[in-house]
Amino acid sequence: MIVTDWIHVIAGAMILVSLALGTWAHPGWYFFTAFVGANLIQFGFSKVCPMGYILKKLGVPENRS
Repeated sequence: MIVTDWIHVIAGAMILVSLALGTWAHPGWYFFTAFVGANLIQFGFSKVCPMGYILKKLGVPENRS
């Protein structure tokens, strides 16, 4: 898997976990869901993703070869 694949998996998992926590633990977790969504929107405009930088530092390939 490449960086963009991992970003989608991690963002999706974070959204699902925070929705579950917001439903069953405390509604404050919905702010984390909003943060993930806002980060995805800003990435669409700026092409800057902190998780992408982290994954690249960990050695995840950027493209399929």
